[in-house]
Amino acid sequence: MTEDAVDSFLEMLAAERAAAPATLAAYTRDLEHCSASLGAEGEALATATADALRRWVAEMAADKLARRTIARRISCVRQFYLFLLREGRRQDNPASQLDAPSPEQTLPKFLTENEVAALIDASASSPDNSPAQRRRLLLGRAALELLYSTGLRISELLALRRDMFREEARMLMVRGKGGRERLVPLSDPARDAVRALLQEDESRKSLWLFPGRTALRPVTRQGFDKILADIGARAGIDPGRLSPHVLRHSFATHMLAHGADLRVLQTLLGHADIATTQIYTHVQADRLRAAVESHHPLGKSAIGAVDADGQSPMHEDAIEKKP
Repeated sequence: MTEDAVDSFLEMLAAERAAAPATLAAYTRDLEHCSASLGAEGEALATATADALRRWVAEMAADKLARRTIARRISCVRQFYLFLLREGRRQDNPASQLDAPSPEQTLPKFLTENEVAALIDASASSPDNSPAQRRRLLLGRAALELLYSTGLRISELLALRRDMFREEARMLMVRGKGGRERLVPLSDPARDAVRALLQEDESRKSLWLFPGRTALRPVTRQGFDKILADIGARAGIDPGRLSPHVLRHSFATHMLAHGADLRVLQTLLGHADIATTQIYTHVQADRLRAAVESHHPLGKSAIGAVDADGQSPMHEDAIEKKP
């Protein structure tokens, strides 16, 4: 029953929630991990007890797995058993009372505006580049301009087709997680970089904006990572600080730093819940702190300043204004 139950669960995710292949693969791995742990105790995934699942959670904690990983796996099995309950295959959800650890609150990693500019500059081709190098840089530049100006996920970027970029197009329709569609504006530099790549790849006759080694498929994530790493090295940026998601974080961080509304940013990023977008509000906190330090009389510039008599200028002002 277990294999049939898992297959039915995955089919439901694909049909009703439009789960992407990568999402389905992640759910499969999480269920396989739980099943293997339960099997070592003589229990089956489809018929497991609540106590057996608690021991599975305790085992993950003892193995010092990341809290985010444990929380994700618990969420997965909860949904699995809820599916079985709704389908009449179980009379209960044994995972409903599992305690999931709260994930670590980590701020997103991002590049400075100067670093992004250096990265884009490093993607410029030169006359002494070979044809292969020239195309590689043109592809990298178009991808960088799009990632930074739109905040696309890497999966969304690599799924873009050539016919989505008409000459007059100013907006781009993107299909994101869960099949949700959103419109994102195209900047002039991004449009120019895409146009240059399209001209270079005209003879490839590919459906994809970023074709891989064969025109039938887009470039792989691993292939793009190598291109990004090469351009990052040219720009002098530590490869450990560079990834497509870092560019997405940089887009969001810089947008907020320049006054973008959080709801607008949520729409551009394709977040279903604004709570996901709120992680970027650390930027707003930095801006508020800088504003207070620069403009408030008790800001950083005033506090600690003393004159020759050891008195603070603020203290002096207070004495003069005292009635």
